[in-house]
Amino acid sequence: MTTNTGHIIDILLVEDSPTDAMLAQEAFIEAKVANRLHHVPDGMEAMAFLRREGRYAHAPRPDLILLDLNMPRKDGREVLAEIKVDPDLMMIPVLVMTSSQAESDVIKSYKLHCNGYVVKPLDFQQFTETVRSIDKFWFAVVTLPPSHKEGG
Repeated sequence: MTTNTGHIIDILLVEDSPTDAMLAQEAFIEAKVANRLHHVPDGMEAMAFLRREGRYAHAPRPDLILLDLNMPRKDGREVLAEIKVDPDLMMIPVLVMTSSQAESDVIKSYKLHCNGYVVKPLDFQQFTETVRSIDKFWFAVVTLPPSHKEGG
């Protein structure tokens, strides 16, 4: 699948749990969402990927970021805050995907300008349905800003 602007979908998954990252990758395959899913294990790596630093010098600009909140080194709240104040990154949609159902986390994420908040599904079937919903909404319904896919 391509976005409604005609290019391949690049998704950055920022997730410290190897199990959750594998579940997400398998769910994208099961849901038959054609994309390039890039995974980084923490917020420091996420910012390096987004800023194309070091080994990420040729990383593509993602069309969507799936961001866990609770991670080591730099948590999702810090990453979200950095993304949304950076003129080069602020227009990339960020979907918080976390196990936290805490009202304070939901409120804080929206105050930091996340574009959506999803509690991680508990089983594979639910995860796959969530991925299908993300695909349908973000890449078939919504018109995204141009991504300036240089380097990708």
